[in-house]
Amino acid sequence: MRRLLLSLLLLPLLSHAEPPELDWLELMPKEDQRALEAMPEISHDSPEAAGAFGQQGGLKQELGLPAVMYSKKTVARLDGKAIRLGGYPVPLESDASGKTTLLFLVPYPGACIHVPPPPPNQIVLVRYPKGITLDDIYEPLWVDGTLHIEAVDNDLADAAYALDASSVRLVEEDDL
Repeated sequence: MRRLLLSLLLLPLLSHAEPPELDWLELMPKEDQRALEAMPEISHDSPEAAGAFGQQGGLKQELGLPAVMYSKKTVARLDGKAIRLGGYPVPLESDASGKTTLLFLVPYPGACIHVPPPPPNQIVLVRYPKGITLDDIYEPLWVDGTLHIEAVDNDLADAAYALDASSVRLVEEDDL
């Protein structure tokens, strides 16, 4: 009985605990991680430099890359988990006050302009109705929320995960 009472008293404190931080590679099945590590060096020349920037451009994958670069394979145990993920924003939608409410989160800065972009299982759609003011897409974010396995296909990118964010904030120097 004492344990039950103690658990009930501590429950409010535990519910405010920060979710566990997820590493980007944990979003990939082990076979994709191995394939990525074994992948030969690929060109990071931008389509703009080659004069071949297409209508869709952005994070869509060009043809001819190793198969792992198109992977939509996910890790089932992560579905529905509360997590914290750090990454860089690619804004998609904003509200009337200019706050970003929908974005892609990617593992490295400038993914929206460098080629090749991350594979779909390394791009996460973030829904954050409260919105956040983003002044610089090269500033990293912490995103806390519930991760879902969800195939997302829009003109800019394909993603294998979506995150319903409870909080989004800039990474601060004290976090490092």
